Amino acid sequence: MKELLRRPWVGPLVALVVVYALFCALSPDTFIGTSNLTTMLRQTVVVAIASVGMTVVMIHGGIDLSVGSGVALTTVVVASCLRAGLGPVSSSAAGIAASTAAGMVMGLFITRLRVTPFIITLGGMSILRGLAKGIADEQKIDADPKGLDALMAPTTSWTVFPPGVWIALLLALVVGLALVYTRFGKHVFAVGSNEQTARLCGVQVSRVRVLVYTLAAMLTGVAGIMELSTLTVGDPTDSFGLELEVIAAVVIGGGSLAGGEGSIRGSLIGALLMTVIKTGGTHLGLPNWVQEIVTGGIIVAAVAFDRLRRGRA
Repeated sequence: MKELLRRPWVGPLVALVVVYALFCALSPDTFIGTSNLTTMLRQTVVVAIASVGMTVVMIHGGIDLSVGSGVALTTVVVASCLRAGLGPVSSSAAGIAASTAAGMVMGLFITRLRVTPFIITLGGMSILRGLAKGIADEQKIDADPKGLDALMAPTTSWTVFPPGVWIALLLALVVGLALVYTRFGKHVFAVGSNEQTARLCGVQVSRVRVLVYTLAAMLTGVAGIMELSTLTVGDPTDSFGLELEVIAAVVIGGGSLAGGEGSIRGSLIGALLMTVIKTGGTHLGLPNWVQEIVTGGIIVAAVAFDRLRRGRA
């Protein structure tokens, strides 16, 4: 039990259960129910998928501020391809490829120019947003989703949840297992814990860094597909500030800004916790500014707890 309580994701899980129970008690008629749970899971999918990639980035000691712009670029590219007559699979592949290529380029710039990830991804955030606006001619792109809207549509079949929820869980499972059981995952933790030691042990730090940002950008592209499925339009102004929600999910879930620590399950818990707070606040009629204050307070508390725990260690 002591070993379990030491794990970073246990605290956020307890907080999630407590907050969910609190909202169930305060608004049982509207908050409790399968339909509301399904809605909350649908609203968490985009942040959850993006937070899986951000978890890998932060474990290896980096940061990515271009997530929101990457999602917007993906929606625009996919919508443009759909409007041009391409099928849903080809259009989705084009959108994911565009996001993945952007992540690879940023990873190469970080390793070759030896510039901090904060600066490179900050520039990438502006560049990708500009590209999205340029491709869309600074307006939304309406196109027939050709079935992509079914990924996030409410369902009454035996699957219970929309396909997008299952896709998010599958991606989280695959990346989580890769972090624990593959050489790549061990190298990611090694670089985040101590880059110089990892280099002396033979880890090719530059290659790991490029792979990390490429993987994170690919997952951002998948998150963009889910966003398009929800909006059914390509919007170059969409997902503004999404990167802050994604980083917050990782931090709340036990990830450390210093690198070397974090877990996929913790990030998913953090993403779901923020959704529960927003949904519960809406059901109680709380103003948006109150919800933002509560979410910000939880983020600060999570970071403070992480520093306290690291100090004791």
